[in-house]
Formats: sequence, C-alpha cells, structure tokens
Amino acid sequence: MPGPLDGIRVIDLTSMVSGPLATMILADQGADVIKVENPAGGDHTRGVSNRHGGFSASFLNNNRNKRSVALNLKHPRGVAVLMKLAAGADVFVQNFRPGVVERMGVDYDAIRAVAPDIVYVSISGFGERGPYAAKPVYDPLVQALSGLTTIQGGADEARPRLVRTILPDKLTGFTGSQAITAALLARERGAGGQHIRLSMLDSVIAFLWSSDMSSQTFVDADIDQQEAQSFSDLIYQTADGYISVAVQSDKEWAAFSRAAGRPELLADPRFKTVALRQQNINDRLAVTQESLAGWSSAECLARLEAEDVPCAPVLRRRDVYRHPQIVESETVTETDHPQAGRIRQARPAARFSATPPDHRRGAPRLGEHTRAVLGENGFAAADIDALIAENVATDGG
Repeated sequence: MPGPLDGIRVIDLTSMVSGPLATMILADQGADVIKVENPAGGDHTRGVSNRHGGFSASFLNNNRNKRSVALNLKHPRGVAVLMKLAAGADVFVQNFRPGVVERMGVDYDAIRAVAPDIVYVSISGFGERGPYAAKPVYDPLVQALSGLTTIQGGADEARPRLVRTILPDKLTGFTGSQAITAALLARERGAGGQHIRLSMLDSVIAFLWSSDMSSQTFVDADIDQQEAQSFSDLIYQTADGYISVAVQSDKEWAAFSRAAGRPELLADPRFKTVALRQQNINDRLAVTQESLAGWSSAECLARLEAEDVPCAPVLRRRDVYRHPQIVESETVTETDHPQAGRIRQARPAARFSATPPDHRRGAPRLGEHTRAVLGENGFAAADIDALIAENVATDGG
C-alpha cells in the first residue's frame, strides 16, 4: 500500500548519515527519493567496512526504498540533467559544505528557477554563518561544541565523554524529516516553497535544552555551574549480569522496598520524600545496588515486576532482536536484498493505520535507476546512451 507521502518526489544529493537518514524516513513513508550520486564511488558510506555482497551495512541502513541515479555534477551536462530532474520534484536536499552548491550552480535560487514551489533543504555541520561555518565537521566535533560531551561526562569539571553513537548525525536526520513534512504541509496550505536551513549543531543544542541546560535557562539568575546528579548510572550489577531500575515516585520507592525485602528503607530519613531521595541520590543508588547484587538478573526482574517497579534487562546488541518484547512488536524485520542477501533491519518507528507503506526495495546499487529515472523525465534512450558514453552518467551496469 502507498505510504502517506506517496506522490512526493525528493531529489537527494546527501551522503554519510544525517541527510540520507532524513530522506530514508521520507522514502519509508512512501516518497519517491531519487538519490543522485557521484559516479566515482557514490555515497561515502558505500565504501565503509562491515560489508556483504558489495554493500556496507551503513549504506543499507540509511538508503532503503530509494532509487540511485549516478551523475557527474562537475560536468555542465550533468548539472543540466539534475535541473531537469529537480523541475519535477517537490523536495531537494543537500548536505555539502556551505558555499559548494553555489559554485556548482544548484543552490536554492538556481533550483527555485526551475521549481518555484520546491522545498529546498540545506544540512550543514555548524551552520552557514560564523567562524566555524566553513570548517570540516564530523559527529564528535558537534558533540564537543554543543556541550553534549560535558553532559555525558557528568559535572562540568569532570572529564568530557563522547556518547558512543553518532547522535548528532541521527538527530539531525530525524529533525530534517520532520521539518520537510512541515514545509510540505505549509505548501499545501498555500505558503509556497521555501528554504530550510538545518545544522547538526542547532539540532543537538535544541535537543539538549529541554532537559540538560536548566542552569543556563534563567538569564538574570545566578545559578551555579551544573554538577552531575550522580556519577552512578541507573544500571545495576546482579549476580550474573546487569539490569536497569528507575524509581521516581513515593509509590515506586515503597514498591522497590518490598521487592528488595528492605522495609527499613521507608523509615530512612534520607529517602522519605522525592526531594530527599534526589538530594541523597548517591546514597539511594548505592542502596539500590546493594539490594540487587545477591540475585540473578532473572530473579531481580521477577521480584521487581511483581511489585510493578519500572525495570528492564540490559541487553547486548546480539540479544536485542531476540527479546520477546521486540519480537512481539515486530520492531526488527528481515528482508531479501538482491545483492546483500537476507538482511535484518529496524522497521520505521511510526506506524500508520490508514496509509501503511510497503517495503518497496532495499538500498540501490550505484546508478541502478539512472536509465529508468531519466526516461521518466523525458530523456530519450539515445540521449541516455550518449550521457553514459560521455561519462556524464553511469547506469550501474
């Protein structure tokens, strides 16, 4: 069945993760995403490690449901072909370093000249202005500049730490897909096309501010620098592994005390109220760890679940897709890819009751759909042959 974005065409000039993830979300929701790649290798993630059948896992997991057209955009005819594709598109997304699209002749004004109602998206690392605008950028640099590494480290004076996943890249992808659908809705209501500028840095700072920047919120208040709530994670070691337990309310604290067989905790003056438990958080977490250490993970979870205490097992990556909750929810699916073979992927998180999209195709070969897409856009077979012969385009053959 067509998804909610069926009929929307997206020209995708992005590579790596932030842009490709944003456009894959649109593709998963039914949009026709045309991934335009350099014939000399294509998206950088095509060449990274962890490969099977000529495809990297990274490329497969960020480019599902797209079609690939290979065009040499350093050649004037390649740009001319791209402009013809853009003329029939609804969305145009690029994540080149600021200034590059202007030199290529595919900036917002140029694309708008052939597609006046286009939703044009520019994704950058640090933004398009300021002393860092032209700098090369990767995920760890954004984590550092945004304050995320300090938050991950704990107190402001503690050693900063990276989050061990490329959070800025992926968060920018999700932010981008939401912004695109909002702009499409505005266009549908008569606002016309527009230029969306999105940076990884802005995405992360906006993400952090809702929960981690309270000491910087009140402009006229003298608030001390942030200290860690605790240097103890809400991960507890059991006799044979690890679990997570999160207790907030008085009801949950009483339930934990019963599950742990520690009724005396209810009379402990350090833990009488939510505020006191927060003030004495290190003591509380130490008591929690002490109470759980003697049992296996299964025993701990059984005791806690019987009292309705919020808890969960800590799963290794190889255990995640086998867990009964994830199996029952069909969160991870398996499909057959013509080159990479049987692959396992997370399904799109949003599930639509009226317009559930089909899985149309796995990630494409470089240039796999060049002939088909150019043909759909008015190029005769002889013209396509000439473009390929002149190395303006390749067809993935």
